[in-house]
Amino acid sequence: MASPNLSEIVTTTLRNRSRTLSDNVSNHNALLRRLRENGNQTSVTGRDIVRELEYADNGTVQFYSGYETLDVSPSDVLSAAVFDYKQLAGNVTISGLEQVKNSGTEAIINLLEARINVLEKSMMNSLSTSIYSDGTGTSGKEIGGLQLIVADAGTGTVGGINSSTYTFWQNIQTTATSSAFSTSNVQADMNNIYLQLVRGADSPDLVMAGTNAYKAFLGSLQAIQRITSDDLANSGFTSVQYLNSDVVFDSSCNTDRMYFLNTDYLRLEVAASRDFVPGEAKMSVNQDAMVTPMFWSGNLTCSNRALQGVIHT
Repeated sequence: MASPNLSEIVTTTLRNRSRTLSDNVSNHNALLRRLRENGNQTSVTGRDIVRELEYADNGTVQFYSGYETLDVSPSDVLSAAVFDYKQLAGNVTISGLEQVKNSGTEAIINLLEARINVLEKSMMNSLSTSIYSDGTGTSGKEIGGLQLIVADAGTGTVGGINSSTYTFWQNIQTTATSSAFSTSNVQADMNNIYLQLVRGADSPDLVMAGTNAYKAFLGSLQAIQRITSDDLANSGFTSVQYLNSDVVFDSSCNTDRMYFLNTDYLRLEVAASRDFVPGEAKMSVNQDAMVTPMFWSGNLTCSNRALQGVIHT
Protein backbone atom coordinates (compact mmCIF):
# COMPACT_ATOMS: atom_id res chain seq x y z
CA MET A 1 0.00 0.00 0.00
CA ALA A 2 1.19 3.55 -0.74
CA SER A 3 2.78 5.52 2.06
CA PRO A 4 0.41 7.76 4.07
CA ASN A 5 2.93 10.60 3.50
CA LEU A 6 2.12 10.48 -0.21
CA SER A 7 -1.07 12.46 0.35
CA GLU A 8 0.89 15.39 1.73
CA ILE A 9 3.48 15.19 -1.08
CA VAL A 10 0.84 15.17 -3.82
CA THR A 11 -1.21 17.98 -2.31
CA THR A 12 1.82 20.17 -1.60
CA THR A 13 3.17 19.68 -5.11
CA LEU A 14 -0.17 20.57 -6.69
CA ARG A 15 -0.58 23.63 -4.49
CA ASN A 16 2.89 24.83 -5.45
CA ARG A 17 1.97 24.44 -9.12
CA SER A 18 -1.63 25.66 -9.07
CA ARG A 19 -0.72 29.33 -9.55
CA THR A 20 1.56 28.45 -12.44
CA LEU A 21 -1.16 26.31 -13.96
CA SER A 22 -3.64 29.18 -13.72
CA ASP A 23 -1.23 31.61 -15.39
CA ASN A 24 -0.41 29.18 -18.18
CA VAL A 25 -4.06 28.55 -18.94
CA SER A 26 -4.60 32.29 -19.39
CA ASN A 27 -1.47 32.69 -21.48
CA HIS A 28 -2.51 29.78 -23.70
CA ASN A 29 -5.35 31.80 -25.26
CA ALA A 30 -5.05 35.36 -26.62
CA LEU A 31 -8.53 36.30 -25.39
CA LEU A 32 -7.94 35.03 -21.86
CA ARG A 33 -4.54 36.72 -21.80
CA ARG A 34 -6.01 40.06 -22.89
CA LEU A 35 -8.71 39.84 -20.22
CA ARG A 36 -6.14 39.16 -17.53
CA GLU A 37 -3.87 42.00 -18.68
CA ASN A 38 -6.81 44.43 -18.67
CA GLY A 39 -7.73 43.39 -15.13
CA ASN A 40 -10.84 41.62 -16.42
CA GLN A 41 -10.01 38.22 -14.97
CA THR A 42 -11.47 38.55 -11.50
CA SER A 43 -12.35 36.43 -8.50
CA VAL A 44 -15.99 36.22 -7.49
CA THR A 45 -18.02 34.76 -4.66
CA GLY A 46 -21.70 34.23 -4.06
CA ARG A 47 -24.46 32.03 -5.39
CA ASP A 48 -24.38 33.47 -8.92
CA ILE A 49 -22.08 35.62 -11.04
CA VAL A 50 -23.80 38.99 -11.45
CA ARG A 51 -22.78 41.69 -13.96
CA GLU A 52 -24.38 45.11 -13.61
CA LEU A 53 -25.61 46.60 -16.90
CA GLU A 54 -26.22 50.17 -18.02
CA TYR A 55 -29.01 49.57 -20.49
CA ALA A 56 -30.64 53.00 -20.92
CA ASP A 57 -29.88 56.73 -20.82
CA ASN A 58 -31.00 58.84 -17.87
CA GLY A 59 -34.28 60.33 -19.12
CA THR A 60 -34.09 63.42 -16.89
CA VAL A 61 -31.26 65.02 -18.85
CA GLN A 62 -32.59 68.14 -20.63
CA PHE A 63 -31.72 71.61 -21.81
CA TYR A 64 -33.64 74.27 -19.87
CA SER A 65 -34.09 78.00 -19.49
CA GLY A 66 -34.49 80.14 -16.37
CA TYR A 67 -37.06 78.84 -13.91
CA GLU A 68 -38.27 76.01 -16.11
CA THR A 69 -39.29 72.93 -14.14
CA LEU A 70 -36.68 70.17 -14.21
CA ASP A 71 -37.51 66.50 -14.50
CA VAL A 72 -36.80 64.82 -11.16
CA SER A 73 -38.55 61.54 -11.89
CA PRO A 74 -36.56 58.38 -11.13
CA SER A 75 -34.83 56.74 -14.08
CA ASP A 76 -34.58 52.99 -14.37
CA VAL A 77 -31.17 52.72 -16.06
CA LEU A 78 -29.55 49.72 -14.43
CA SER A 79 -30.14 46.00 -14.70
CA ALA A 80 -28.03 42.90 -14.23
CA ALA A 81 -27.08 39.80 -16.14
CA VAL A 82 -26.78 36.66 -14.03
CA PHE A 83 -24.41 33.88 -15.08
CA ASP A 84 -24.07 30.37 -13.68
CA TYR A 85 -20.80 28.95 -12.40
CA LYS A 86 -19.32 26.34 -14.71
CA GLN A 87 -16.95 23.70 -13.38
CA LEU A 88 -13.83 22.06 -14.79
CA ALA A 89 -11.79 19.35 -13.12
CA GLY A 90 -8.95 16.94 -13.78
CA ASN A 91 -7.11 14.38 -11.69
CA VAL A 92 -3.54 13.40 -10.94
CA THR A 93 -3.13 9.76 -9.97
CA ILE A 94 -0.24 7.68 -8.71
CA SER A 95 -0.35 3.99 -7.90
CA GLY A 96 1.35 2.18 -5.07
CA LEU A 97 3.60 0.35 -7.56
CA GLU A 98 4.66 3.67 -9.13
CA GLN A 99 5.51 4.96 -5.68
CA VAL A 100 7.67 1.89 -5.06
CA LYS A 101 9.45 2.32 -8.38
CA ASN A 102 9.97 6.04 -7.71
CA SER A 103 11.00 5.74 -4.09
CA GLY A 104 12.16 8.89 -2.37
CA THR A 105 10.43 12.25 -2.11
CA GLU A 106 12.32 13.86 -5.02
CA ALA A 107 11.58 10.95 -7.36
CA ILE A 108 7.87 11.08 -6.51
CA ILE A 109 7.77 14.85 -7.06
CA ASN A 110 9.46 14.41 -10.44
CA LEU A 111 6.79 11.89 -11.43
CA LEU A 112 4.06 14.21 -10.20
CA GLU A 113 5.56 17.17 -12.08
CA ALA A 114 5.35 15.21 -15.34
CA ARG A 115 1.72 14.28 -14.69
CA ILE A 116 0.80 17.79 -13.61
CA ASN A 117 2.27 19.05 -16.89
CA VAL A 118 -0.14 16.78 -18.76
CA LEU A 119 -3.03 17.90 -16.55
CA GLU A 120 -2.09 21.53 -17.17
CA LYS A 121 -2.08 21.12 -20.95
CA SER A 122 -5.35 19.19 -20.86
CA MET A 123 -7.10 21.89 -18.82
CA MET A 124 -5.63 24.61 -21.05
CA ASN A 125 -7.00 22.88 -24.13
CA SER A 126 -10.44 22.38 -22.59
CA LEU A 127 -10.78 26.00 -21.43
CA SER A 128 -9.33 27.41 -24.67
CA THR A 129 -11.85 25.44 -26.74
CA SER A 130 -14.74 26.22 -24.46
CA ILE A 131 -14.09 29.98 -24.64
CA TYR A 132 -15.48 29.83 -28.20
CA SER A 133 -18.44 27.57 -27.43
CA ASP A 134 -22.16 28.31 -27.18
CA GLY A 135 -22.32 26.72 -23.73
CA THR A 136 -24.36 23.70 -24.79
CA GLY A 137 -21.46 21.22 -24.79
CA THR A 138 -21.57 18.23 -22.44
CA SER A 139 -25.25 18.94 -21.75
CA GLY A 140 -24.75 22.62 -20.96
CA LYS A 141 -21.97 22.13 -18.44
CA GLU A 142 -19.22 24.06 -20.24
CA ILE A 143 -18.75 27.81 -20.07
CA GLY A 144 -20.77 30.08 -22.33
CA GLY A 145 -18.20 31.29 -24.84
CA LEU A 146 -18.19 33.60 -27.84
CA GLN A 147 -20.73 31.62 -29.87
CA LEU A 148 -23.20 32.39 -27.08
CA ILE A 149 -22.21 35.95 -26.14
CA VAL A 150 -21.44 37.07 -29.72
CA ALA A 151 -23.95 34.87 -31.47
CA ASP A 152 -24.25 34.40 -35.23
CA ALA A 153 -27.91 35.45 -35.05
CA GLY A 154 -27.14 38.34 -32.69
CA THR A 155 -29.90 37.20 -30.38
CA GLY A 156 -30.33 34.47 -27.74
CA THR A 157 -30.57 34.44 -23.97
CA VAL A 158 -27.35 35.44 -22.22
CA GLY A 159 -27.03 35.98 -18.49
CA GLY A 160 -30.73 35.30 -18.08
CA ILE A 161 -31.74 38.15 -20.44
CA ASN A 162 -33.68 37.29 -23.60
CA SER A 163 -32.30 39.60 -26.28
CA SER A 164 -35.31 39.05 -28.54
CA THR A 165 -37.34 40.83 -25.87
CA TYR A 166 -34.67 43.32 -24.78
CA THR A 167 -33.03 44.37 -28.03
CA PHE A 168 -30.33 46.45 -26.30
CA TRP A 169 -28.80 43.08 -25.38
CA GLN A 170 -28.24 41.93 -28.99
CA ASN A 171 -24.76 41.76 -30.47
CA ILE A 172 -23.85 42.94 -33.97
CA GLN A 173 -23.50 40.25 -36.62
CA THR A 174 -23.06 40.12 -40.36
CA THR A 175 -22.57 37.49 -43.03
CA ALA A 176 -19.38 37.62 -45.08
CA THR A 177 -19.88 38.87 -48.64
CA SER A 178 -20.99 35.98 -50.87
CA SER A 179 -21.08 33.89 -47.64
CA ALA A 180 -17.34 33.28 -47.76
CA PHE A 181 -14.16 34.97 -46.55
CA SER A 182 -11.95 36.07 -49.45
CA THR A 183 -9.09 38.49 -50.00
CA SER A 184 -11.32 40.65 -52.17
CA ASN A 185 -14.10 41.23 -49.64
CA VAL A 186 -12.72 40.69 -46.15
CA GLN A 187 -11.51 44.26 -45.53
CA ALA A 188 -14.82 45.78 -46.68
CA ASP A 189 -16.68 43.37 -44.37
CA MET A 190 -14.35 44.25 -41.49
CA ASN A 191 -14.75 47.99 -42.05
CA ASN A 192 -18.51 47.62 -42.13
CA ILE A 193 -18.85 45.79 -38.82
CA TYR A 194 -16.10 47.78 -37.11
CA LEU A 195 -17.92 51.08 -37.66
CA GLN A 196 -21.10 49.61 -36.19
CA LEU A 197 -19.17 48.85 -33.01
CA VAL A 198 -17.69 52.31 -32.46
CA ARG A 199 -19.40 54.40 -29.78
CA GLY A 200 -17.47 57.55 -28.96
CA ALA A 201 -14.12 56.45 -27.56
CA ASP A 202 -15.34 52.83 -27.36
CA SER A 203 -14.19 50.56 -30.17
CA PRO A 204 -13.09 46.94 -30.62
CA ASP A 205 -9.58 46.24 -29.36
CA LEU A 206 -9.28 42.55 -30.22
CA VAL A 207 -10.30 40.53 -33.29
CA MET A 208 -10.18 36.75 -32.92
CA ALA A 209 -10.13 34.90 -36.25
CA GLY A 210 -10.38 31.31 -37.40
CA THR A 211 -8.31 29.76 -40.19
CA ASN A 212 -10.26 30.88 -43.29
CA ALA A 213 -11.00 34.34 -41.90
CA TYR A 214 -7.37 34.97 -40.94
CA LYS A 215 -5.98 33.66 -44.22
CA ALA A 216 -8.30 35.95 -46.17
CA PHE A 217 -7.26 38.96 -44.10
CA LEU A 218 -3.55 38.20 -44.50
CA GLY A 219 -4.02 37.73 -48.23
CA SER A 220 -5.66 41.14 -48.50
CA LEU A 221 -2.62 42.94 -47.07
CA GLN A 222 0.55 44.19 -48.66
CA ALA A 223 3.74 43.05 -46.90
CA ILE A 224 4.50 46.59 -45.76
CA GLN A 225 1.10 46.80 -44.06
CA ARG A 226 1.65 43.74 -41.87
CA ILE A 227 2.24 45.55 -38.61
CA THR A 228 2.26 43.05 -35.80
CA SER A 229 1.78 43.45 -32.09
CA ASP A 230 5.16 42.76 -30.46
CA ASP A 231 3.51 41.90 -27.16
CA LEU A 232 1.31 39.17 -28.62
CA ALA A 233 4.02 37.94 -30.98
CA ASN A 234 6.40 37.47 -28.05
CA SER A 235 3.73 35.30 -26.42
CA GLY A 236 3.55 33.02 -29.44
CA PHE A 237 0.34 34.39 -30.97
CA THR A 238 0.17 35.22 -34.68
CA SER A 239 -1.29 38.71 -34.91
CA VAL A 240 -1.69 41.66 -37.27
CA GLN A 241 -2.79 45.18 -36.43
CA TYR A 242 -6.10 46.45 -37.82
CA LEU A 243 -7.07 50.02 -36.83
CA ASN A 244 -7.08 49.93 -33.01
CA SER A 245 -7.35 46.16 -32.82
CA ASP A 246 -5.00 43.20 -32.75
CA VAL A 247 -6.19 40.58 -35.23
CA VAL A 248 -5.19 37.24 -33.75
CA PHE A 249 -5.36 33.76 -35.25
CA ASP A 250 -6.57 31.04 -32.89
CA SER A 251 -6.90 27.44 -34.01
CA SER A 252 -9.66 26.98 -31.39
CA CYS A 253 -11.79 29.61 -33.11
CA ASN A 254 -14.32 28.38 -35.67
CA THR A 255 -12.57 28.43 -39.05
CA ASP A 256 -15.20 30.74 -40.62
CA ARG A 257 -15.62 33.24 -37.79
CA MET A 258 -14.08 36.62 -37.05
CA TYR A 259 -15.02 38.09 -33.66
CA PHE A 260 -14.71 41.85 -33.03
CA LEU A 261 -14.41 42.25 -29.27
CA ASN A 262 -14.44 45.19 -26.93
CA THR A 263 -12.74 43.49 -24.02
CA ASP A 264 -13.65 46.32 -21.61
CA TYR A 265 -17.05 44.62 -21.40
CA LEU A 266 -15.90 41.01 -21.25
CA ARG A 267 -14.69 39.37 -18.08
CA LEU A 268 -13.54 35.94 -17.04
CA GLU A 269 -15.08 35.52 -13.61
CA VAL A 270 -13.36 32.83 -11.54
CA ALA A 271 -14.65 31.44 -8.24
CA ALA A 272 -12.25 32.62 -5.55
CA SER A 273 -11.89 29.17 -4.02
CA ARG A 274 -11.70 27.25 -7.32
CA ASP A 275 -9.01 28.95 -9.42
CA PHE A 276 -7.14 25.74 -10.26
CA VAL A 277 -7.13 24.68 -6.63
CA PRO A 278 -6.21 21.09 -5.72
CA GLY A 279 -8.63 19.02 -3.71
CA GLU A 280 -7.76 16.56 -0.98
CA ALA A 281 -5.61 13.60 -2.03
CA LYS A 282 -7.44 10.37 -1.33
CA MET A 283 -6.76 6.66 -1.58
CA SER A 284 -9.01 4.78 -3.94
CA VAL A 285 -11.47 2.58 -2.07
CA ASN A 286 -10.70 -0.50 -4.16
CA GLN A 287 -7.25 0.18 -5.66
CA ASP A 288 -3.72 0.81 -4.47
CA ALA A 289 -3.74 4.30 -5.92
CA MET A 290 -3.83 7.92 -4.82
CA VAL A 291 -6.12 10.37 -6.64
CA THR A 292 -5.93 14.16 -6.33
CA PRO A 293 -8.34 16.42 -8.24
CA MET A 294 -7.69 19.93 -9.54
CA PHE A 295 -10.70 22.27 -9.71
CA TRP A 296 -11.63 25.39 -11.67
CA SER A 297 -14.98 27.16 -11.62
CA GLY A 298 -16.23 30.33 -13.26
CA ASN A 299 -17.63 31.68 -16.52
CA LEU A 300 -17.09 34.19 -19.28
CA THR A 301 -19.40 37.17 -18.76
CA CYS A 302 -20.38 40.25 -20.72
CA SER A 303 -21.84 43.60 -19.67
CA ASN A 304 -22.43 45.04 -23.16
CA ARG A 305 -23.28 42.74 -26.06
CA ALA A 306 -24.11 45.65 -28.38
CA LEU A 307 -20.38 46.48 -28.63
CA GLN A 308 -19.40 42.94 -29.63
CA GLY A 309 -19.63 41.67 -33.20
CA VAL A 310 -19.00 38.69 -35.45
CA ILE A 311 -18.58 38.09 -39.19
CA HIS A 312 -19.63 34.57 -40.15
CA THR A 313 -20.35 32.58 -43.29
